[in-house]
Amino acid sequence: MQNEENICVDCVFKSNATKTLADQEQAMLSCNHLTINFKKDDPVIQQGHYSSNIVYLRSGLAKIHIHGPYYEQIIKIVKAPRYLGLPTTFGNKVNQYSVTVVENSEVCFIDMSTFKSLLENNKKFANDIILDLCQYEMDSYRKCAQRTQKQSRGNLADVILDFADTFYESDEFNLPLSRDEIGNLIDTSRESVSRILTEFANDQIIEVKGRKIKILNKKSLKLISENG
Repeated sequence: MQNEENICVDCVFKSNATKTLADQEQAMLSCNHLTINFKKDDPVIQQGHYSSNIVYLRSGLAKIHIHGPYYEQIIKIVKAPRYLGLPTTFGNKVNQYSVTVVENSEVCFIDMSTFKSLLENNKKFANDIILDLCQYEMDSYRKCAQRTQKQSRGNLADVILDFADTFYESDEFNLPLSRDEIGNLIDTSRESVSRILTEFANDQIIEVKGRKIKILNKKSLKLISENG
């Protein structure tokens, strides 16, 4: 990991909430934050550790995962730009889950007191942060319902479509997750993930070369997703 200087006023990765801040307020952020480059598989937030800063995923992708009673569970994949761990930071100060980048990413660590000052003094900024948290929560509920009610084929189709449409905005991409991680994310085995990918490839829905995925028939993939 290495530090990188960044000026918030000119940052192209700023959140919608930060865009509401005056130049003077954004300059205050610049003086009270640190941007760090993380390499793939580097931990950003660790469960059980003390939370002392606001964490903002500036660029890249990360997985949110939590220690369950028997094993580590991947909860969600998140794309920058995104605040991470706000409920924990403003709650009991101890991280309730972990965040690990799944590709090279940039993360801003913002001074807690500076962030709280902006929330207290700028209502539009505070409102946008609340809206972002609400949207994130509702999206998590929706994903949970879909995952528990769909079969593995539908869940894996969702994962591929998410990476294509939301994360990479391309029908050809390299999966940043291993087969084990994908299985963990959709609550199935590594073997099932490999088998279903092979089935999709044999049906000419996708092309698979290692971790490289190319969608050949998006309509069929969406039908599998919809039918679960």
